[in-house]
Amino acid sequence: MIILCVGDVIGTVGIDFLTRHLSSFKRLRGVDLTIVNGENSADSNGITPQSAGRLFTAGADCVTGGNHSFRRKEALSLFEGSAGGNLPVLRPANYPEGTPGMGWTVIDLGRARVGVINLMGLVSMPEPLECPFRTADRVIERLDTKIIIVDFHAEATSEKRALANYLAGRVSAVFGTHTHVQTADEQIIMSQDAAGATGFITDVGMTGPMDSVIGCKHEPVLRRFMTRMPARLDFADGPCMINAVLFDVDDATGRCLSAERVRIE
Repeated sequence: MIILCVGDVIGTVGIDFLTRHLSSFKRLRGVDLTIVNGENSADSNGITPQSAGRLFTAGADCVTGGNHSFRRKEALSLFEGSAGGNLPVLRPANYPEGTPGMGWTVIDLGRARVGVINLMGLVSMPEPLECPFRTADRVIERLDTKIIIVDFHAEATSEKRALANYLAGRVSAVFGTHTHVQTADEQIIMSQDAAGATGFITDVGMTGPMDSVIGCKHEPVLRRFMTRMPARLDFADGPCMINAVLFDVDDATGRCLSAERVRIE
């Protein structure tokens, strides 16, 4: 099974570019399932029912989130289910009990069922959430699926790698999001007994404008760095890219067979 994981989509400009290129790429590479991080898909960040709907129209099968999942009040209807319907829009599973929405889902593709888990890191992140390692343990126990994919939305590369090693052999793949910069470390991590194989990339990158500071216009970012004063960070425009990773996973065992970085301009 070929699973495509797409990095943080940046606003309307990112969605437009994804819409133009995703379907043809999926046909070319025989993609069976597409997971898209959409926590920045609304203009000025966050996610709304409208931006989530456009991601599904573009070809997403599951939309994951992160620290901006609840930035927009309109997002609550997505996570409460009144606007999302049967289309899975996840927020990190390690939010406290009682938080609207779900942090995991199971997608039935007929030939196989795929579990998707969304987690958020704790290092240098704004929300004091529950431990992502222990949360992963609890969720995995509930998933009756051979194939499990984890979107770990985290800042620290060490935390991402640590989680991937912790879950090695228990999940099919772990892909990092949040930094908007694609890393060149895609690999297969073997479990200690060598029975399991987990695909990994520290950060899959972003889908949005290349001439930007992680998706934003240069000037207000520079002003914040140089003056330490608040400034509205608007998304940039211009030529875009899609950053993603392809995982080839064995249907029967859930073992990851290969991991391949993707960059579409």
